[in-house]
Amino acid sequence: MSDNDGKKPLGVRGGPRAGNVKQSFSHGRTKNVVVETKRKRVVVPKPGAAPGAGMSGKSSAGGSGGAKRPAGVSEAELERRLKALAAAKAREADDAARREAEEKAREEERQRRRDEAEAREREQREAEERARQKTEDEARRKREAEEEGAKPAAAASPEPVQTPAPAKQAPAKSAPAARKRDDDDKSNRRGKGRGGEDGRRAGKLTLNQALSGGEGGRQKSMAAMKRKQERARQKAMGGTQEREKVVRDVQLPETIVVSELAGRMAERVGDVVKALMQNGMMVTQNQSVDADTAELIIEEFGHRVVRVSDSDVEDVIAQVDDKPEELKPRPPVITIMGHVDHGKTSLLDAIRDAKVVAGEAGGITQHIGAYQVTTDSGAVLSFLDTPGHAAFTSMRSRGAQVTDIVVLVVAADDAVMPQTIEAINHAKAAQVPMIVAINKVDLPAADPDRVRADLLRQEVVVEAMSGDVQDVEVSAVTGQGLDELLEAIALQAEILELKANPDRAAEGAVIEAQLDVGRGPVATVLVQKGTLRQGDIFVVGEQYGKVRALINDRGERVKEAGPSVPVEVLGLNGTPEAGDVLNVVEAEGQAREIAEYRADAAKEKRAAAGAGTSLEQLLAKAKEDESVKELPIVVKADVQGSAEAIVQAMEKIGNEEVRVRVLHSGVGAITESDIGLAEASGAPVLGFNVRANAPARNSANQKGVEIRYYSVIYDLVDDVKAAASGLLGAEIREKFIGYAEIREVFKVSNVGKVAGCLVTEGIARRSAGVRLLRDDVVIHEGTLKTLKRFKDEVSEVISGQECGMAFENYEDIRPGDVIEIFEREEVTRTLS
Repeated sequence: MSDNDGKKPLGVRGGPRAGNVKQSFSHGRTKNVVVETKRKRVVVPKPGAAPGAGMSGKSSAGGSGGAKRPAGVSEAELERRLKALAAAKAREADDAARREAEEKAREEERQRRRDEAEAREREQREAEERARQKTEDEARRKREAEEEGAKPAAAASPEPVQTPAPAKQAPAKSAPAARKRDDDDKSNRRGKGRGGEDGRRAGKLTLNQALSGGEGGRQKSMAAMKRKQERARQKAMGGTQEREKVVRDVQLPETIVVSELAGRMAERVGDVVKALMQNGMMVTQNQSVDADTAELIIEEFGHRVVRVSDSDVEDVIAQVDDKPEELKPRPPVITIMGHVDHGKTSLLDAIRDAKVVAGEAGGITQHIGAYQVTTDSGAVLSFLDTPGHAAFTSMRSRGAQVTDIVVLVVAADDAVMPQTIEAINHAKAAQVPMIVAINKVDLPAADPDRVRADLLRQEVVVEAMSGDVQDVEVSAVTGQGLDELLEAIALQAEILELKANPDRAAEGAVIEAQLDVGRGPVATVLVQKGTLRQGDIFVVGEQYGKVRALINDRGERVKEAGPSVPVEVLGLNGTPEAGDVLNVVEAEGQAREIAEYRADAAKEKRAAAGAGTSLEQLLAKAKEDESVKELPIVVKADVQGSAEAIVQAMEKIGNEEVRVRVLHSGVGAITESDIGLAEASGAPVLGFNVRANAPARNSANQKGVEIRYYSVIYDLVDDVKAAASGLLGAEIREKFIGYAEIREVFKVSNVGKVAGCLVTEGIARRSAGVRLLRDDVVIHEGTLKTLKRFKDEVSEVISGQECGMAFENYEDIRPGDVIEIFEREEVTRTLS
């Protein structure tokens, strides 16, 4: 603003000022715009106000000092603002002070750590310097002693003395010269300091380097540093001494992992991998190589190759031949065999009740398939409570000859039966002595002489008929003859002179095994050689483990079990099979290797057995599987004739769609092996005049296998025929229920085309199937989407009434078309 005659122009204080601004646009266009700028408001302090007061008076606390308060702000509001400003400034000052204190503390901590690291490094350097000085002093004294000894020798011998090789001995010098040289070397080292040209301390790994990761990136390991220091020390002591190469016998299987190969040669894994790569094998330490490649590498490293096969892992099971003086008497193992219902179980219970120590809770506290009995004469007998001869046969087939004596039980009122003959044949095949127990002599129909005559026909001559087979007449009900039977067994055991070595690694046979819910896999083992102790590592069949606990036949925990002692073993990794041999080994790794080898061998054997069919057989089987459904069953009968009759009847059941397949048929009680076979094949077990023993019943309950008992063969055949009929596909039959004629076609929104129909015959149902006929030709078959009578949805419409119909997913309908309405029903088919 300019003066006008010495006076200011008239205007509003603090009001806007006008001005022109030239704007430029594209294509050379411009525009003048009038703009207004507001003047800044200036607050002039009142006379006598405090110096330094702001324009708004904020610097004076509470507005004191006469500062002008902004317009629209009360005195209280101004005071609150000033207090908030002061508090913010105080907080900023406190934060700055705290940050400064923390930074100072961190700096002090870093300085302290640096000082400690330098102090430790200094102490380490001093210790190394003292050790080096001591080594040099010893070397100097040794050289001086050698020089003193060399001077008299040189004076006494007129012949010139040959100078030793420089590599073997340092050149002799006078003591002052050697001392001077050492002093020069020391001064040179001190002059060079850390990281000098000689690099003496270049390989030292200090604390700072370890914490910071070093300057050169990847650092050598501490072992490499120590090896370098050792080489330097040996060099200072008078030359390096090469270690003698240790040549090892390396056992080489068919395939081996590279890391395992390096371990057996005691070589570095990296060196072995490098050698393999040089031979064209790009492998890592976790990959396997074949035996030929590994043999090349072993010979390249200078070791000897010992080829072994996978089966050699079982060589760790030591087959020790016991010396006669190490053998001690052991109790005999007795297996009771015979026909079903001839009293085997009753006889075992009678012996147990009569001779087992009284006081057990409920008479039987622990049934583990075997128990021991002490006779009146003090002889200890081990009885095997195995069902029939199946377990006996499986044990013998696996090489576990556990039985010493067989007690053949024959009912006096029934004489020799087919299963009795089988038991006799098994005992003869095992070459085990036999004792005949003629049971049920208390019955009125008992005829022991008839039994002896029948046994004679089977080439079993008892003592009563001038033979060598003992026979005892017993009764499990009255207890008659039990003591005589036990004494006969003890006498036979004395004749056999049974002995075993208890002071060796244990070996035994599995009588039975099961998977207990609370205890895991449990095996009943009869120890045959050695002593099985708690904590022993063992392998049994395809399983292995460590003895966690041993439980005897009375349910008591014991620390060890000697020969002929049956115990329950806990601690297996899986459930073995009856007849598997238990062997104690030294290490768990050996047990695992043996178990894995046996499992692989068994898997290969099963695969080979499954692949042993021709292509034609496989194609024929595939065709049969597509067309014929099978009903698998397992049959057990009391006699062989009944079993054969049942199998023949089963073969006649069926047609081209369904047939009955007998997986297994046998004579005798239903055993756990029968349950296992039925469970694996999804088949029921049919028993004809036989029953399942206790372990089989428990196994069937656990595995959900159905057991059915029959005493009439016709009932059995009818049930199997009804079950096989269930496999037949149901026959589908159509039932005509009505006709409807389309009179008119309507188009309804949200529904589509709807046919206005008249039911001309029968009935129309909403749930029925429909066919659309045009000129008596079926053009569509489906279901109804809607069925209405007037506007209501109905379930059915009878003949003579009109209705509305809409088809599901079909709208090609015309007046004059006929709708056929029908229902489908399933008819169950049966085998004739």
